[in-house]
Amino acid sequence: MKRNHITYALLPIFALLLNLQSAHAQFGGLLDKASKAVASKGSKMLGLDKLLKEPEAISTSFEDVDRTGEEMPDFQNTAVYKPLAELPKNGHDGYLLEAGHFEITNKSYCLKAGTYAPSKGDGYMYAPTLGKKREVVIAILKSAENHPEVEQSSVQMLLWTIIAKTKFIDYSGDVKETALKLLTAEQLLKLEGGALGILPFDVVQKAKDQMPPAVQIVFEAENNIRQLVSSGNYSYAEFEKYAIMAGMAEPRTDVPSGIWSLHPDGYYVRYFPSSYSMTKVQVYVPEGLIVKLKGKKLVYDATDDIACPANTGSQRLAQTNEPIKD
Repeated sequence: MKRNHITYALLPIFALLLNLQSAHAQFGGLLDKASKAVASKGSKMLGLDKLLKEPEAISTSFEDVDRTGEEMPDFQNTAVYKPLAELPKNGHDGYLLEAGHFEITNKSYCLKAGTYAPSKGDGYMYAPTLGKKREVVIAILKSAENHPEVEQSSVQMLLWTIIAKTKFIDYSGDVKETALKLLTAEQLLKLEGGALGILPFDVVQKAKDQMPPAVQIVFEAENNIRQLVSSGNYSYAEFEKYAIMAGMAEPRTDVPSGIWSLHPDGYYVRYFPSSYSMTKVQVYVPEGLIVKLKGKKLVYDATDDIACPANTGSQRLAQTNEPIKD
């Protein structure tokens, strides 16, 4: 209860932060003080039982894929695809769809540390973004589109720290600057909920002893990422070393590359990742769907979409509305 009282007491500070137009250094300093005040009460080391039950920041898995209406890769195989990015924009929320076939090669992001990069033959299907940090991850993807000065690698490092449940007060260097550019003070505060500090070696070992091997790898990768970002001395290559496993996962034959998902909004979508940072997306909008909507807008907004691999050892990929520029 004390922690809740302090959070409420700090709400005026966060409201003030939301209206600040000062430099990032001043903004970050004020937010640090507020976050530390919240974290200072009742922030004892998590017990091992609680640690093992801590929910994932993003929990989407292939079990969340609705395979109803799926189609095999030869579906619509004579179609000619138009550039999706040439469709009218729906404000800051993607594109207005019309009947036809469209494609875009967009920026994508790895949302699972300690897994394999996409490889030839991997089947990916649509799934929604789920998990405790869903809103923050979507906010980052939307905000990044309006900040072309922020490198894709910087956005990816920020996303990896969120997946690793890093506390904002432990952020430093480029990742912290990226967070301050892309998120509001209120959104930054949400990073504290369910976040972990850097775990001592003995706690890590005890936790790993109670986990299956695949989960151990992810757990250790996330702790390494938390240590890295708090050090203030890191590179993208060092992040990638912990987040991306060498080698490739064995593809599942029942979910071939190029399989179509029936999106909840009624159109079809499929994914062809060429790396975790680049995905070709194809969309088919049946004429009958447009007729059925009777003039209502049909919006393609990929910031809530995950290209989810059938093989759980591969990376789930957050999609965006940002085309890769030649």
